[in-house]
Amino acid sequence: MKPSRLLLTWLAILLAVGIVLGALRALGVAVPSMLLSIHWGLLLALLALAILDAVRLKRLPSPRVQRQMPGSLALSRWSEVRLQISHDFAQPLNIEVFDHVPDGLDFENLPLSVELQPGQHSQTGYRLRPLKRGHFSFEHCEISLPSPLGLWVGKRLLDAVDHTRVYPDFARLYDGQLLAVDNWLSQLGIRQRQRRGQGQEFHQLREFREGDSLRQIDWKATARHRTPIAREYEDERDQQIIFLLDCGRRMRSQDGELAHFDHALNACLLLSYTALRQGDAVGLSTFASELPRYLAPVKGTGQLNVLLNTVYDLDSSQRPADYQAAVTQLLTRQKRRALVVLVTNLRDEDDEELLVAIKRLGQQHRVLVASLREEALDRIRQTPVQTLPEALSYCATVDYLNARAELHERLSAHGVAVLQARPRELGAELVTLYLGWKKAGDL
Repeated sequence: MKPSRLLLTWLAILLAVGIVLGALRALGVAVPSMLLSIHWGLLLALLALAILDAVRLKRLPSPRVQRQMPGSLALSRWSEVRLQISHDFAQPLNIEVFDHVPDGLDFENLPLSVELQPGQHSQTGYRLRPLKRGHFSFEHCEISLPSPLGLWVGKRLLDAVDHTRVYPDFARLYDGQLLAVDNWLSQLGIRQRQRRGQGQEFHQLREFREGDSLRQIDWKATARHRTPIAREYEDERDQQIIFLLDCGRRMRSQDGELAHFDHALNACLLLSYTALRQGDAVGLSTFASELPRYLAPVKGTGQLNVLLNTVYDLDSSQRPADYQAAVTQLLTRQKRRALVVLVTNLRDEDDEELLVAIKRLGQQHRVLVASLREEALDRIRQTPVQTLPEALSYCATVDYLNARAELHERLSAHGVAVLQARPRELGAELVTLYLGWKKAGDL
């Protein structure tokens, strides 16, 4: 409980009057005793009213607060939180509400001023934006309650327990009826290449059409129907994709609001959504994390929900990336041939260790190395150089990028597919490459 502005104002006025009266008496000016009596009377009356008002404030019942919020939130997206306040007050009352938002969540429009009317529930709200993924608990809501005479403000800490999960920003996939995957992907700038030849999975027999290959003719069916009959094939739909996700310290770099790790996670989810819609199985294996996680490849759109619940609270660590251990662990678990997408941030010091690990992995699986490229380095390289520190920074950046380019060339020379992309573009680039391989039958 603290004094209100009204009480402080009256105290300041009476104090100023007291100082003036005291100064006049000190200067020998005759001050009527009635003024002194009135001053002390007002001071005592204010004190009595303040005590009475404080007692009445203590006896006031606390309002009740219910929080209405989504059970899941999308990273970096604004959401609305509604507060419903019920009470037993017989008179209108203006209160101030402040919700105790957990660390890691940004908010707007707090504290809130709410007018409570007798016999009515009041509703108010504020905006919430998650800054990181994970599980968050709301414990308390704070109410600033004015006393009946307005001389005091009492703070009441109310229990209002709620829980929510913050997922990667993939909520656009869940707004009712999904758009066709091709149209939705094209909005992200994803290009589908023209297919070379045909897939390898038989679909149906049909009449021969202009443009069909002679190899598609089914001669037995042609003889039976006495008209050319062709086999129609479709892309293979029984393939497996496993993401080998680096959760180490090199993924903690940040471009904009999101860290490289969050961009990598979003890219994995985007490719997972696309692959699952294509009929492929998707799995995940992490390394260099505090608690490594593994999700076996499974087909079906329901696997995306499983994947989201597996990674929503996953975060990067301070550990170095151990590619040898990650490959050994994956080879032990994954026996069937799959497309393994290693998502990391390649450095020049990764030369020998990475190459040996990728060669071991490539003996059993198809490997794609997806490496993030820092946007900050591109900005330094494109900025005009005018001072000595800028020149030193430019030379160091160019030297670093050249060393990384040499590593990519060495990997490519050994037959390893390497994709380098900016964090924001990684998802679109991965899906473009996957669809190209899918159409060409290279998986």
